[in-house]
Amino acid sequence: MFSGFTLETVDVGPVRVRVRHGGSGTPVVLVHGHPRTHTTWHRVAPELAADHFVVCPDLRGYGRSTLPPDEPGHTQSSKRAMAGDIVALMRHLGHDRFSIAGHDRGSLVAFRAAMDHPGTIDRLVVMDGLPITEHLERLNEDFVRSWWHWWFLAQTDKPAERVINADPGAWYRTPLPYEMGEDNHSDVWTALRDPAVVHGMCEDYRAGLRVDRAHEEADRAAGRQVRCPTLLLAATEDDIDIHGDPLEIWRPWIAGELRGAEIRSGHHQAEQAPGEVVRAIREFLRAPVTG
Repeated sequence: MFSGFTLETVDVGPVRVRVRHGGSGTPVVLVHGHPRTHTTWHRVAPELAADHFVVCPDLRGYGRSTLPPDEPGHTQSSKRAMAGDIVALMRHLGHDRFSIAGHDRGSLVAFRAAMDHPGTIDRLVVMDGLPITEHLERLNEDFVRSWWHWWFLAQTDKPAERVINADPGAWYRTPLPYEMGEDNHSDVWTALRDPAVVHGMCEDYRAGLRVDRAHEEADRAAGRQVRCPTLLLAATEDDIDIHGDPLEIWRPWIAGELRGAEIRSGHHQAEQAPGEVVRAIREFLRAPVTG
């Protein structure tokens, strides 16, 4: 897994980030989502490394990256803080500018990196993700029934950690090892059985419904938009279109060029359709800017 890549842990200030990196060329960061670790990219990263310097971190609180003590408002798990980790990590690795692709919760981190660090992010890829406010302003029965875990993980009156840690295997479901890759499967399940990681993942969702939403609302009120070219990759067998056309929902947030493409897969695109993901990201990173 990740042949030719370097695995290390980097101190970026408030946290220590586990990261794999390899290849050569223009840099691109691949950011995983919930409940995965960076190993979800094991079928994508080596292919992209033929053309790019590819960096795959564990987000703070996930995998084997650390998480600071809890702060008021769960700000230690904000997407702003996670995006700051990635910018600091890339500077440590010698890159002041880079492109970024994020999946699921990682798409929110990638989006925040582009919003907060416009001079740093060259291109943005979001995979099966929308701004949090766009979900919360469209609450309806179908959405709440399908995405109920947002509220279960995010509430604090009866913390979800106690339920999950009692039997992680009853809560989480993953494909079999041969489907998602044996090493990837092992890495994910090591994380899911770690109470510290479960807490970090819950804090991610708690921040999402609080401080992350506030950051997005402030951006919109100030008229801030993503300035770099942006690509939305939507899985055909997922439900990111639960509110309608996701490309049109993203459009008010993007001032630069906005493209969309479908990936014929379920939610975990990098594991289920790695060839399509590689082609789509590679073509986007190579394409001239038209907007």
